[in-house]
Amino acid sequence: MPNRCSILFFSVFLACCAMARAQEPVQDPSAYVTDVLGVTEERLAPGYWIEKTPNPDRPFLTREEIAAFNAKTFDLDEHLVDLSALPPSLDRATLEAYVREISTPSTSERITRAGRTLTPRDYKRYEKALNLRAVADENPVRFGLVVRRTSMRTYPTDDQVYSPGAGRDIDRFQETGLFPGQPVAVLHASRDGKWVFAQSYNYRAWMKAADVAIGARAEVTGFTQNGRALLVTGAKVFTTYNPEEPAVSEVQLDMGVRLPLAAGAEYGHDLYGQNPYASYVVKIPVAGDDGRLTLKPALIARSQDVRTEYLAFTPRNVIEQAFKFLGERYGWGHDYNGRDCTGFVSEVYKTVGALMPRNSGQQGEGAYGVNIRFDENAPYEEKLAAIKKLEPGDLIYIPGHVMMFLGLDGDVPYIIHDVHGYGHLDAEGDYYSGTLNGVSVTPLTTLYLSAEKSFIDRVYNLKKMR
Repeated sequence: MPNRCSILFFSVFLACCAMARAQEPVQDPSAYVTDVLGVTEERLAPGYWIEKTPNPDRPFLTREEIAAFNAKTFDLDEHLVDLSALPPSLDRATLEAYVREISTPSTSERITRAGRTLTPRDYKRYEKALNLRAVADENPVRFGLVVRRTSMRTYPTDDQVYSPGAGRDIDRFQETGLFPGQPVAVLHASRDGKWVFAQSYNYRAWMKAADVAIGARAEVTGFTQNGRALLVTGAKVFTTYNPEEPAVSEVQLDMGVRLPLAAGAEYGHDLYGQNPYASYVVKIPVAGDDGRLTLKPALIARSQDVRTEYLAFTPRNVIEQAFKFLGERYGWGHDYNGRDCTGFVSEVYKTVGALMPRNSGQQGEGAYGVNIRFDENAPYEEKLAAIKKLEPGDLIYIPGHVMMFLGLDGDVPYIIHDVHGYGHLDAEGDYYSGTLNGVSVTPLTTLYLSAEKSFIDRVYNLKKMR
């Protein structure tokens, strides 16, 4: 049995512990916490940057100037294709060259999701699927509209492959995404007929045959050109659910998608059992059992983030559009139902009507726009001074990545970008490696690729979409 002194000591000890706990600061569960240097919660709101922008509603370009900008971009850049100008057929050499531009065995090791290294036998199977023996001397060019969000792939396969030691976020067979209503030229078919090799306005690769509806050239290329159209200005919106036509029910539409509007009285006052007066009626491409194109009406509620005109190209609109993606997970080549760095900036610029090539190198090296280029020996201070003169929406390129300028906070340039990795130097000058893996706001000056190399060290071009 414990003596009276030990009981008294233990009681005093417990009381002291309770007092110590009571004096400890209580952690506020709502306190904002991040390992990203220079970021506070208020900096994650578009209004913070709009307030710092002089005359945020001034137009950078008018609608007519944007149309001229696009025309010049298509003239200057070989990666952009006017589908309506394609020939009726492609010869053997041209078609085979197009396929080989994208479908070539990698010179680097690739592994499956399970970690098995791809072998020559694997590539032989992929090569066989290309169906190049079926390429004729002349190959007709067909046209179609994409019927659902889908992927373009390196080979006609769903197999996912990765770089060893790089995790499972970047599927090296994933090229880019396509969206409902997007016109494509269909150039070739896989051996099993389940995939087609297609050309969009800014990319060529393999897509699933079931995701495109084949139609007449004029109908496809003029899909949104011959009347009023509805523009998706939200990150993602959906057609309204209906129980009668599954093909047009709850269809996902990403930012920048445009669909033709139906005439006001075309479908009366009852569509799929719903009065359409509080919605927009759009025409959605659908593939019939034979793969042929039909257009069916769908409802999009007026409460959704959509517009009947392109947005004005102003600092306010570019900032607000970019922030609609804030926090979306990074998706290499539009994987993970998201987008990557170039998909992010491209979709934002589609809402003001401006088009650009698909990949960051194609964009950064492209002659379109106003470019401020640096060679590899340009000093850090020269680049930083030029960056500080940018305006919201201007683009900053390093090898393999593009960032959108937001503005200066004090004397520090801030950016918004869709980015995978994250690194900075800590207080001791050591390299800290973390992750962002999504659309993020960061200061530019604190970003490092390694202990020796900052993002600014690697900047090779600043581009104004003008």
